[in-house]
Parts: sequence; C-alpha cells; structure tokens
Amino acid sequence: MRFAAALSLTLSLLASAAAAGQTVTRVETIHGVSEIDTATQTTDTRIGRDAGDRMTVAVRVSGAGPYRFVVDTGADRTVVARELAEHLRLPHGPGATLHSISGMNSIRTAQVNSIEYTAKRVDDINAAVLEGVNIGADGILGTDSLRAQRVQFDFRKNTLSISSSRQSVRDDPGTIVVQARRKSGRLILTDALADGRTVAVVVDTGSDVSIGNMAMEAMLRRKGLMKNSGSIELMSVTGHKITGTYAVLRRLELGGITLHNVAIVFAEAHTFGQLKLADKPAMLMGMNAIRAFEKVSIDFASRKLRILLPEGSELLARAQQLASR
Repeated sequence: MRFAAALSLTLSLLASAAAAGQTVTRVETIHGVSEIDTATQTTDTRIGRDAGDRMTVAVRVSGAGPYRFVVDTGADRTVVARELAEHLRLPHGPGATLHSISGMNSIRTAQVNSIEYTAKRVDDINAAVLEGVNIGADGILGTDSLRAQRVQFDFRKNTLSISSSRQSVRDDPGTIVVQARRKSGRLILTDALADGRTVAVVVDTGSDVSIGNMAMEAMLRRKGLMKNSGSIELMSVTGHKITGTYAVLRRLELGGITLHNVAIVFAEAHTFGQLKLADKPAMLMGMNAIRAFEKVSIDFASRKLRILLPEGSELLARAQQLASR
C-alpha cells in the first residue's frame, strides 16, 4: 500500500537524520485566534512540497515575489523570513511572543501591506520575523492570512482551496466528517484512538512528522504497545532544539478511519502545554499521516474535519466495510 510505503520511507529518513545529527521537523504557533471571514468566495492555488514534505504555495508579499511560503493551519500568525523582510525593507512592527515546540520566545514583527496568493489578498498583516534557515522557506502562511475559513487540501490535484465557513458544502461521496474542538487556532480531535486508547489529536499541516507527548508514550508503554526505535532532535522555527524518541504507532483511528504503522516522535514539546494537553495522551498529526488522504478540509468555524480517502485504497475499503455494518 502506498501509505505504508510512504511511512516506511519517512521512518527510514528519521533514522538517517538521527544518525547524522540532523533536524527533521518544525512546529510553531503564536497565541491568538483569527476572526472568521464570511465574505470571501472560493479561491484555489497550487501547492507544492518542501524538503520536509510540508505544503508550500507561491505568495506575493507587499506586491513583490512570488515567494515560497509553508501552509500551516496550526500557526496563528503569518511569518516572513528575516532575510525577506530586510530585502523588502518591511517596517518594524510591535514585539510578540511566539510559542514553539521548544518554549516561549520574544520576537520582532514586520508590517506587511498585503499577502496575495492567486485571487486571494489579505491586507495589513503584522507578520512574525524569523530566520529563514530555521523556517526552511521564505515564510509561513498562518491562519491570520487564511482568515480561519474552510481550508481544503486536495493532494491528488495538488491544490489548496479556501472558502467561507458560511458557504454551503457539497461533500464528495465517501467523505467522512469528524467533529473537533478549537483552541488557539487549532482543531483538536478528542475521540481519536491510538492502539485502542483515547488520545487527543491536533491537526497540524506545518509539521512533516507526527509528534506525541510523554503522557501518550507512557500510556502505550504501560500497555506494552510501544517500543521506541532511537533518539532524534526536533528543531523549532526559532532554531532551538528538543530531543525526542521515534517509534511506529500501530493503529490511529479517526472517525472510523484506521491508519496503520504511523511514524511518530515522542517529545516534551511546549505546544502540548500551551494547549493544556501535557497531562493527557495527545499528538500532533503531521503531514506523514495527513497525506494518506485524498482530500482534507479544515473548517475552523464549524470545528469540523472532512476527510476523503483515495479511491481504491485499503483505507477506503475498511471504512466502507464499517459503514455497511
């Protein structure tokens, strides 16, 4: 199955990176929740991939560009690389506090007249400024630019679609809708199961690999369900590092869908404390798991995650068997 092969490749890359002492993932957020934009009509743009398998789009910044930005539905604020901010001579904005996997950091911001991608334009963005080498791109497109609407990723067509959460939805046949709750700009699935045990799952398109907290690791270890495979370093967008251990989660269940053999890194990430999830089993579902689906729609206003499975996949066959019972 393509999904299993992809996960095996991801895990191999993790092992190689650990041996070489390299970093493998970046996760970040700035506290705050955007207001829902109810006026914007649907717009589409092409998405690509960066070296870490994160999604990227071409973005014009204050009329210049295009530049390559990572799409991160878990980031509450758009980020521009320091090098780009200096090149465009963006005016300085007020200071801000950034919450990353490694902790809280005071950062500077830049005032951006406009952010444009295809027909979508957002004016007057106060963007965080971080080192380009740490974010691995020219910037990060956060939910202040996405306006906390309905964001759909079509991995077969490689497109990103943005529409108002108030706009009616005609789901593709076979679409599975999972109810979530929202906190600090993120969707959290509270009815998920990891090897049959309850776990909170945070949808995070800005992370190339899934990350579990220490409470989740301890729960699985007590049940004899987890064997770690080695240690690895994770690097925040601020350049700070934390150490984690990587393993393979045998089953992750989301709304009747079961993913098998999901590569996961367990670490004491600050993100879990910020979301008040440090003391209960929780994980950030990164792109290595999200790309198993054909389409993923994140609706911030209604707090719903819509998932369409690839036609002919083993995942779809299992979901159809469950639905027919």
